[in-house]
Amino acid sequence: MKVFIIAGEVSGDKLGSALMTGLSQLYPEVAFSGIGGTLMQEQGLQSQFPMEELSVMGLAEILPKYRALKARIRETADAIVATQPDILITIDSPDFCLRVAKQVKARSTIHMVHYVAPTVWAWRPKRAQKMAAFIDHVLALFPFEPPYMQAAGMACDFVGHPVVTDPIASVAEAQAFRAKHSIGDAPLILALPGSRKGEVTRLMARFGDALGQFQARHPNARIVLPCAAPVADRVRDLTANWPHTPILIDPRADTDGQEKRAAFRAADLALAASGTVSLELAANETPMVIAYDMAWLSRLIIARMLRVDTVTLVNLVSDTRVVPEFIGKNCQADAIAESLNHTFANPDAQRKAMQLTMQRLGQGGEPPGLRAAQAVLTRYQATIKDDQAKRK
Repeated sequence: MKVFIIAGEVSGDKLGSALMTGLSQLYPEVAFSGIGGTLMQEQGLQSQFPMEELSVMGLAEILPKYRALKARIRETADAIVATQPDILITIDSPDFCLRVAKQVKARSTIHMVHYVAPTVWAWRPKRAQKMAAFIDHVLALFPFEPPYMQAAGMACDFVGHPVVTDPIASVAEAQAFRAKHSIGDAPLILALPGSRKGEVTRLMARFGDALGQFQARHPNARIVLPCAAPVADRVRDLTANWPHTPILIDPRADTDGQEKRAAFRAADLALAASGTVSLELAANETPMVIAYDMAWLSRLIIARMLRVDTVTLVNLVSDTRVVPEFIGKNCQADAIAESLNHTFANPDAQRKAMQLTMQRLGQGGEPPGLRAAQAVLTRYQATIKDDQAKRK
């Protein structure tokens, strides 16, 4: 069986690697071609071109790089049609992957799988209908997503979220982190202001103010801030005026992520920007407050388009609203500080929701990569049987 598999960014490379491992385990004769990063290449993939060419093509950069992206889309579609794989698997990165899939579908009958369902439950619901014109099967990370894809006419399987297999620091490692930084039994708060320059610039002053107010009520509290690589220097500059100097974890020094994992496990509380980081915190059972703001025009557009009453994944997966969030105009330091104090004093409801979240995302079950591989093979084999039945 031949599989052409495409990932366009680091998170997709991680998903792709696990899926390739699962497919190889279930079907040892599988042969891979496609585009991927270091992890997928370790599974035997020879990338058609460096995945990093796609990783830099985010929303802010897509216009100046549009011609290069368009050329790579055409080149990739041509390669897939020429290769004639049994299955095409595209992973997230919709600006690239779905355009490739659409071109391939117009020129072939290759079975199409897309890994990571679009967030149509949150906004832009018509994306599912558009995908259904050329995608046969979707692999979903969240248990509430399959009905949305199925209603649009695509097969969809929930296969679990990769956070359930991410390594977590031990109690001993957490204690060692506290000892290294002379924290002892003092309250430890994680500050997680995001990984993009714009969001860090908007949030850092408010985070610093809110955390300063928390420390005024808990004078021995310490703050640790794991920096994202693209903004590490910016974060260092922006924390220079914070009332209390945080412990900064620079990924350029913490190359294996061990220090960051230990900080997540050691923390008593977190103030975090909205995003998948809430699931990392849930995996460590670290209570949190979510705060996020955006440019005023984006705030206006998203407010009109949003279809859910919470943007925090722990709230959505657990079907609770126990994680407080301060989004847009509500992202104010005084309110955030008050919520931090309340959450620090009353963590139990959040911890129960976190445990439920991890259970619903597949913790304790088969690894998501293996589940994804089983779903791909099962749906593909069913398609083959259907085609054979139609020909009779």
